[in-house]
Amino acid sequence: MGKIEQISESLFCIDSYDLGQPNRTSSYLLLDDKIALIETSASPSVPYIIKGLQKLGVAPEDVDYLILTHIHLDHAGGAGLFMEQCKNAKLLVHPKGARHLVDPSRLIASAKSVYGDNFDTLFDPILPVSEERMRTVEDGEKLELGETTLTFYHTKGHANHHISIHESATNGIFVGDTTGVYYPELTGEEFDLIIPSTSPNQFDPEAMEQSIQLYEKLNADQLYFGHYGVYRNPGVAYQQVREWLPIFLKEGKKAMATKEEFSERTRDLECRLNAVVNDYVLQHGLLLGHPVFKVIPLDTAVSAMGIIDYLVKIEE
Repeated sequence: MGKIEQISESLFCIDSYDLGQPNRTSSYLLLDDKIALIETSASPSVPYIIKGLQKLGVAPEDVDYLILTHIHLDHAGGAGLFMEQCKNAKLLVHPKGARHLVDPSRLIASAKSVYGDNFDTLFDPILPVSEERMRTVEDGEKLELGETTLTFYHTKGHANHHISIHESATNGIFVGDTTGVYYPELTGEEFDLIIPSTSPNQFDPEAMEQSIQLYEKLNADQLYFGHYGVYRNPGVAYQQVREWLPIFLKEGKKAMATKEEFSERTRDLECRLNAVVNDYVLQHGLLLGHPVFKVIPLDTAVSAMGIIDYLVKIEE
C-alpha cells in the first residue's frame, strides 16, 4: 500500500491500485510552492493515495489542487471522497466535466449499466463536489505552482471532456488516456506494448490523432500515463497508437458484420482484440503465463465497447 516512484526532484507517481491491482492507475504528486495531485482513480483507490501522501510527508490539507484529466470513474470517481479529506484543495477540470462532478447521477447510472452488481465494489461511493471548490480550465491556460508551470490543453479523442497537462520542469505531459494504455509488466523485455484506449461513448479516432499531433509539437521528453506510470519514449507511444487504431477499427467492422446486437458485437470484438494483441505479445517470445496476459483483457473489454459504439453511430 502506498507504492511510490520518484520521477524527478518534485514529481512522484503513486500507485492507486484500481481494481485492487498494482500498475493499473497512476496518481501524480507535484511538490512545489503549491502542491498538486493529478488523478484520484475510483473511490476505493483514495486510501492508497492518502497513504502515499503520508509517506511523502504531505498531509491531506496541504494539497492545493486536485487536477483531473477527465471524469471517467477510473480517473475521477474518487474525486468527491478525496476532496472531503483534502479540505483546502481546489479541483481543476475540463469545462464539459464540471457539472457531472457537481451532480454525479449520470456517471453513476452509466457505470451501473455497464458494471451491474460489481458497481459498489469497484466505485462506491461517488460523492459530489461543491461548485465553489471547482474551477474549469481553458485550452492553453497556465497554472504556476512555483518553479513549475502547468499548461492545460483540451485533447479530444478518448473523451470530449479530456485535458492533457504539460509540466515545465521535466518537459513531460500528463496524458490521461489520450495515448492509451502502457503495460509496465513488460519492463525489462525487448519491446513495449501500448494500445489505444477507446472506451465509450466519445471515442473519436480523428480527434485522437489531432491530440497526438499536438503532443508531437510540444516535443515532450516523457509521458505520464493514467495507465500506468512514466514512459520515456514518446515517439514509440505515438507510433503504437497509430498502428493499433486501424487494427481495432478493422476488427470492429468484422464484429459489426457478423453480429446484430450491441452486446454480441462487443463480446465478439473483445475476443478479436484479445486474439490480435495476445498474438503480438506471443510473437515477441513471451509465454502465456506472463502477467501481462491477465491485464490485457481488462482494457480490451472496455475498448471493444467504445469501438462498437463509435461504429454504430457512424452506421446510423
